[in-house]
Amino acid sequence: MTRLTRLLTGTILATAVLASPALAQSAAKPAETKAANAPDQKPAFENQTRAPQPAQMPKIATETVAEGLPHLWSMEFLTDGRMLVTAKQGAMHIISEEGEAGPEIKGVPKVLASGQGGLLDVALAPDYETSGKIYFSFSEEREDGNGTSVASARLMPDTAGGGTLEDVKIVFRQMPSYDGNKHFGSRLVFGPQGELYVTVGERSDAEPRVQAQELSSGLGKVFRIDAEGKALADNPFVSTENALPEIWSLGHRNLQAATLDGQGRLWTVEHGPKGGDELNRPEAGKNYGWPEVTYGVEYSGRAVGDGITAKAETEQPVYYWDPVIAPSGMAYYDGDAIPEWKGAFLVGGLVSQGVVVLHMDGDKVAHEERVPLNARIRDVKVGPDGAVYAVTESRGGSSTIVKLTKA
Repeated sequence: MTRLTRLLTGTILATAVLASPALAQSAAKPAETKAANAPDQKPAFENQTRAPQPAQMPKIATETVAEGLPHLWSMEFLTDGRMLVTAKQGAMHIISEEGEAGPEIKGVPKVLASGQGGLLDVALAPDYETSGKIYFSFSEEREDGNGTSVASARLMPDTAGGGTLEDVKIVFRQMPSYDGNKHFGSRLVFGPQGELYVTVGERSDAEPRVQAQELSSGLGKVFRIDAEGKALADNPFVSTENALPEIWSLGHRNLQAATLDGQGRLWTVEHGPKGGDELNRPEAGKNYGWPEVTYGVEYSGRAVGDGITAKAETEQPVYYWDPVIAPSGMAYYDGDAIPEWKGAFLVGGLVSQGVVVLHMDGDKVAHEERVPLNARIRDVKVGPDGAVYAVTESRGGSSTIVKLTKA
């Protein structure tokens, strides 16, 4: 891999497009202009979908800070400014501040790198500076199938730019196992009290996906556990008979984006069906509908179930996309380098091939802005310098890390 720190002019983002008079004139229009997959479905409230673009949008410059990387899935900043990344096939690397990938970190357990599975998210423990502890999720092969698992380990970097994982321990397993290769999730987010939120998928297929509605199943859920993988005493279903005590919320499809807002609250974006990606703020014990209630349609074009978009027992999404952006990776922007984005959510789009910026008004979306990067975006993080970093991927190919700053 070669070091590259030049500004890209049109390869990834033509900043002139963002500043064009045509775009400025259409600022009140939504960023999404393509036909909906479910045109007869109507939002439940204003700006629940196709929110207008903001009147003022910053010109964004992009810079490639690392390229020629393996197919990455996630990125996390270490306390010294370097990046820790996971590669879908099962490797971890430390990326130097110069953009060089160190050798594979030793001690990573075997992962099932098949279909949508592999080595997935990584997060630093709240006490990482003193403990060196990290957490990571991966698809694990099991005797009765496979599923998403979460492990902890101590990261011991070495002088060669690599390192070793020590004291590797699987602390949590999504159950039941299932013999499939789709919808593993998953993101890991530590809350303000050290609680760990784990997002997973419902395994996609018609038979298991209905378990997203079942409290005895770990499919299609957000979990809330402690650092050892145990349910927290104030979780909503700890006293419910036959319910998994680790469950925080239910009725989710495939959660690949999650972050905390400025108040320390969890927000997620999940892959919906064709025309049903959702932004949610998962709350304790609440049901987010899937697969009984959803926007969008099946990939075949048929209705999902009874085609219901609202039900008294389920929550409406804060926002939805039709057509989809295919979300993966999410960050809350509280930096100063791009002041126009202060308080916004940044969501990576695989299909929309860029970063989606959601400007909030309280707990509702006021404006949606899009930064085209002409590449599938797998993860988004805010760096210690206040810049935004996006991980790109090509199917079965390599990844690049791109830095976004105000031009």
